[in-house]
Amino acid sequence: MIERRVEVRPPWPFRLPGGGADGVLRARNGVLTRLVQAQGELVVVRVAQLAGGSVLFGARAERPDAAAAAIDRMRFALGVDDDLRPFHQRMRRDSLLGPLVRADPALRVRRRPEPFEALLAAITEQLIDYPRAAAIQRRIVWRLGARCPASGLRAPPPASVVAAQAPALLQSFDLSAARSLALVRAAREIAAGRIDLHAADHERGWRRLEAIPEIGPWTIAMLALGGQGRHDQVPAGDLNLLKRVGRLRTGDPRARATVEEVHALLAPYAPWGGLAASYLMRARGDRLPPPPRLTGPPRAGTRSSARSPLAAAA
Repeated sequence: MIERRVEVRPPWPFRLPGGGADGVLRARNGVLTRLVQAQGELVVVRVAQLAGGSVLFGARAERPDAAAAAIDRMRFALGVDDDLRPFHQRMRRDSLLGPLVRADPALRVRRRPEPFEALLAAITEQLIDYPRAAAIQRRIVWRLGARCPASGLRAPPPASVVAAQAPALLQSFDLSAARSLALVRAAREIAAGRIDLHAADHERGWRRLEAIPEIGPWTIAMLALGGQGRHDQVPAGDLNLLKRVGRLRTGDPRARATVEEVHALLAPYAPWGGLAASYLMRARGDRLPPPPRLTGPPRAGTRSSARSPLAAAA
């Protein structure tokens, strides 16, 4: 086995996240451990934050290219190389986001090493509470994911494995029949090469995915944010975000905004709408600003990339 270590100094304040509810990412004693499929190998990657702020990545694999690829995917997933300086310089004095970004400059969008993992997670999280979705994800990983006997870690199944399953199997994990079929159909498109989630032209893959029933703008935005590094995509149909924007607009903690109102509120924050949405969704309710003046930051000369919302779609 070959061991590779890489020390990275993040260009912007960074902190390690906790483990994941799906049981894939393990956090113990300040070290993250994750099984990553890279270059045809299962690679155990460990990540630790050093006293000086640097982040140390370590991977053990049979081939050096597999170890390097696994580390690269974990660097992407953690966003350790993201330079968020332009976002913070623009938002720190904003009346809405300013207090939130100043209070937590290290916040990043939580991502997955592979975009198909983000798509799988998004489909399983549609219109149900997160604990139930996480339980479904754990069942999928346990039954279909690869396992490393030495570490006891498991990795989510790739598209090729999910494509070979009957939708009824996924339904037995408590995933609805319609979403089980959508997940299998999406996996088959990806495994056959008709959809390339790694391609530079993300929009082309999104259009093909949206042709599958049960896959709509919210699912695509979650794939883009969590699997493709697209900070410009806003999951406007997210229930948490609908509640937050409803409260901001009315002052009523029970109010809910429409998808169109969420897009309208976050449009001035382009091309960082997805990261702006993450701040709103993770902020405690008592830290949200009062509703009277919701003036976004000055536009930076770029058009909003928010897509036409379909209020009834996931």
